[in-house]
Amino acid sequence: MTMATDATGSKSGSRRGLLIILSSPSGAGKSTLARRLMEWDPSLSFSVSATTRQPRPGEADGEDYHFLAEPAFKSLGAEGAMLEHAHVFGHFYGSPEAPVREAIEAGRDVVFDIDWQGAIQILNSPLGLHTLSIFILPPSIPELWRRLIDRGQDSAEVITKRMNKSWDEISHWRGYEYVLVNDDLDVTFERLKLIVSAERLRREQQPWLEDHVRRLHQEFEKGSRG
Repeated sequence: MTMATDATGSKSGSRRGLLIILSSPSGAGKSTLARRLMEWDPSLSFSVSATTRQPRPGEADGEDYHFLAEPAFKSLGAEGAMLEHAHVFGHFYGSPEAPVREAIEAGRDVVFDIDWQGAIQILNSPLGLHTLSIFILPPSIPELWRRLIDRGQDSAEVITKRMNKSWDEISHWRGYEYVLVNDDLDVTFERLKLIVSAERLRREQQPWLEDHVRRLHQEFEKGSRG
């Protein structure tokens, strides 16, 4: 019996999920690209990070972040329950491992909007084999500054801190499998979709191939004896 295939050509229900990491300096567009990616494919889920910072206006606990007190966050880290964690701008951020592992084993892709520190931890984790890492670069530093100001989320002091940190973020671009310059959001998004579609077909993401090749070998041996 022939199994049905999905939009990427994978056999339905047989593909392992991907951990899709998007990293960039603040303001380069990774969050917007992550949202577009999930609109393009509703089967994608967003990894809800835990953080010790206070909620911003409109953010909901359990949807945008899991908002935790610092002792509770540190306790989870000490128990090994975080896939990755980092201290950024005076607050802790991290990704609980259990829901991510469950999604990957069920064949569901999970999108991560994290910095280079978190990306390295995931790539070096047991789930690193199933990780797709993409770094988003801004077209220029003046444009990055303009975007941070225009989005109106942070004070002038915080924007300055983000800009001062931007080069440290950018300097880690070589540690990623793919790098995209976000000079045009629509063009960058089209390239992002192509990358995700291709990576879903990686050999490691298709465990059914072992049985398929074994069956081909059996058919070959049977045919050669006949």
